[in-house]
Amino acid sequence: MQGVFTAEEMRRLDRRAITELGIPGATLMENAGRGAADAIVAGLRALGAPPRGARVVVVCGKGGNGGDGFVVARWLKRRGARPSVMLAFPSDEIGGDAGRKLAELGRAGIRPLPLEDDAAAAARLARADVVIDALLGIGSRGAPEGNIARAITLINRSARPVVALDIPSGVSADDGGHQAAAVQAVLTLTFAGLKRGLITGPGAALAGRVRVIPIGVPDVEVARGVTTFLLEARDVRRHFPPRPRGAHKGTYGHLLLVAGSLGKTGAAALSAASAMRAGGGLVTVATPLSQQPIVASLVLEAMTEPLPETAARTIGLKAREVVAELATSRDAVAVGPGIGLDAETRQVARSLVAELRKPMAIDADGLTALAGHLKALSAAPAARCLTPHPGEMARMLETGVADVERDRIECVRAFATCHGAYVVLKGAWSVIGAPDGRVFVNPTGNPGMASGGTGDVLTGMLGAFLARGLEPGAALQASVFLHGLAGDIAAERVGEESLIARDVIAAIPEAFTRLRVDAD
Repeated sequence: MQGVFTAEEMRRLDRRAITELGIPGATLMENAGRGAADAIVAGLRALGAPPRGARVVVVCGKGGNGGDGFVVARWLKRRGARPSVMLAFPSDEIGGDAGRKLAELGRAGIRPLPLEDDAAAAARLARADVVIDALLGIGSRGAPEGNIARAITLINRSARPVVALDIPSGVSADDGGHQAAAVQAVLTLTFAGLKRGLITGPGAALAGRVRVIPIGVPDVEVARGVTTFLLEARDVRRHFPPRPRGAHKGTYGHLLLVAGSLGKTGAAALSAASAMRAGGGLVTVATPLSQQPIVASLVLEAMTEPLPETAARTIGLKAREVVAELATSRDAVAVGPGIGLDAETRQVARSLVAELRKPMAIDADGLTALAGHLKALSAAPAARCLTPHPGEMARMLETGVADVERDRIECVRAFATCHGAYVVLKGAWSVIGAPDGRVFVNPTGNPGMASGGTGDVLTGMLGAFLARGLEPGAALQASVFLHGLAGDIAAERVGEESLIARDVIAAIPEAFTRLRVDAD
């Protein structure tokens, strides 16, 4: 599990390294640049392009990021490459550690060139095998201007592979946004730890592949005080040890799934099937009386229970007592997929959330039922795990989607701590929050999963893991990671354009297999 930092958190880490650990800033810069140069050399070799003789243009600003670039150029020359350095500012404006690294660059025989007129600079960039963006780094604020803006435009127009140092110039380290032009990189070599802007907002796409380069700060110090993390396969694998030979279906829990209504039996069926594929021992689907035969015919492995219904063939008010009784002999409950928005149904959903003494997954129409009634979460007698997309989160918070998306990480953190719930805000780089304030960002999944029913698949997996006895936070993290991984496998098989929810379910077995391989 990797820590994820804001710009201010990274600045504090640098200050601690210098003042408390006694590591000079110039040493940190040297370590960063040398590590980045080694990664660039390794990348060239992987592409079948020997570093010896490779033409690399390093475009540098005047701050710390530019200093990193000077070190990179010097070490690339030692590795046999042919680096050249372009300065966006006059050399006499470059001071501090960056100025000292600029002087060392000159002593190494590399004479920096000023950013020439656009035609000359464009010609130099066009001849490069690789372009290095060392313009701004994480300390920049506001939209790039002047020569920095010119340099960003020229870099992007060059159509050459770009490696960004720390973060693509123009991208906010905190939220991934950008106010004007920003560098489009194929690889970002970020220093000491991940930055939020690399895994959220537009920055995630502009960064390309991301690799963390250590800078000589001990791991324990890097991890101190971190509250936001990137999930990795090894974090999830530990929750799924080999099954004992004496295991039976009762060993892996019994999930009660409250789902379905007229026209939405598919949601119930998809959730039930995914729960079984996720290793649940037993699944019972409680669904409106008239829809029970349909659900039973769609999922042969699950049991079904009929519920009193409304005239609209949704779950009726009298179902509350029936579900409460059914839950007493089950290990966990999942509520919401396809239950509809009838007033009685919403009342039942809120009552179940507030009263059932079993861990619960809440999704879809169950989330909509909570809008304006979030006190039900704080009063709940057992863990509640919510899986909203941005629209559902906005409805619960009685705000707009843009407000939710503006800072997904802090939105989730505030919701989870305020309401004492576990929550995942779905989407690219889904964000998972825990009541203790920790937030986890999920790296798996793809745009092909933007298809009806894939959320129901996640609900089934989450419910199964809760029923299996996983701690709620672990269950949510594992289900989100494996759901996205199954989606990635499905996309490999059928492509993103054609992917449907059943493809994700079919890929769950291979997702478990890859989880074990990737974690080794």
